Amino acid sequence: MNSTTGRRDQQTLLLIIAATALAFVLFGFLVDTPEQVVRGIGDIVFARDLVITDFVGVGGLGGAFVQAGLVTLVACLVFRLTGAPVNGDAVACLLLLLGTAMYGKTLLNIWPIIAGVALYAVVRGDRFADYVSTAFFATALSPIFSVLAFTTTLPVWAGIALGVSTSVLIGFVVPPVARRLFHTHAGYSLYNMGFVAGVIGAVIVAVYQTFGLGPQPEMAWTSGHNTAILILLTICLVAMLVAAFVCDRSPWGAYARLLRNDGRAPSDFLADYGAAAVLLNIAVIGALATGYVLVIGAPLNGPVVAGILSVIGFGACGKHALNIVPIVVGVVLAGLLKPLELTDPGMIWAALFGTCLAPISGRFGPQWGVVAGFLHASTAQVTGVLVIGLNLYGNGFAAGLVAAVVAPVAAFLAQPRRTPGTTDEPVPAA
Repeated sequence: MNSTTGRRDQQTLLLIIAATALAFVLFGFLVDTPEQVVRGIGDIVFARDLVITDFVGVGGLGGAFVQAGLVTLVACLVFRLTGAPVNGDAVACLLLLLGTAMYGKTLLNIWPIIAGVALYAVVRGDRFADYVSTAFFATALSPIFSVLAFTTTLPVWAGIALGVSTSVLIGFVVPPVARRLFHTHAGYSLYNMGFVAGVIGAVIVAVYQTFGLGPQPEMAWTSGHNTAILILLTICLVAMLVAAFVCDRSPWGAYARLLRNDGRAPSDFLADYGAAAVLLNIAVIGALATGYVLVIGAPLNGPVVAGILSVIGFGACGKHALNIVPIVVGVVLAGLLKPLELTDPGMIWAALFGTCLAPISGRFGPQWGVVAGFLHASTAQVTGVLVIGLNLYGNGFAAGLVAAVVAPVAAFLAQPRRTPGTTDEPVPAA
């Protein structure tokens, strides 16, 4: 793909993401009055911010969707003003941001971490534009600011100061830690930042708990909004499907090539196959994810929409229909064999967010995807304890652990037997 086409595709995807975020804003004002929306946003911004805090239950349906849309529109503006590349990672980052702003990220709590990443870029003498995606991914730990600022026994000024300083420090250390920890799973988990946030978050939480500042988890999980949210999701997915054919009247060839990619990170479907194939892929896997939620009878709420958007977003850099389905099958199998209900919040998230393990099935075959999904369903239920709900990509933490175990074993078993006297071949990256 030439540079002109690449730039055009990037601009197209940024525009479509901004339009999707704007659709969330308009939806919010359609379902609630302006007064309710403004009040709801205020309640969300100053909420005790712990997983699973469904912002629909905190600020109402309108407040939750408008807040999420505004966060993403501001992020799109940052990408535009800094000239940061809108590659596959950026598409995933922005759509994941739209989703996680439905249950954890706010217009207020994301900025200290972003400032920390910017500070890191300044200290290294690098352009911040090269770290914009990393900065927004790193806001996985943004609830730490809200907890320290608004829910400790400290005076408000001290809580805010502690929240800002801690969050800036987190942002500063994320880039080097992310590069190092990537080698633990070697790209077989697409949510590297979830793994990074889990490790850093566990250290931060351990320190603060020893001082008696550790918060207690709480849950907010709403239902009863399926029809309205389903209409919005359907409109967004159909719009992306139409956009795919506007970009290219016959995207099937590029899409077929995309389906042959194993998805192992770093992958950039946008650069390799073009905007049309990516949009077609996004529409397909978005429909699959939404269909799965409806089939098992789960509610459509803030956290579930976030899970669907996580599937959609990484359709630009790793996920497609062939490599995510085995992961979901493994999670379903775990739910049927264990005392777990598929409609439990943790199991819904395990199926949706757990698709970050797609490269395992893409590289080693669907049977290994089923194994990874099966193990992930259990691992994801317990890893959140280490960060008491403060890592918004908790399934990414669990998936990093699963990938670090499953991928090397799958790689070893996939190797041909060596004959006596030969030297050991290096194990495929895992």
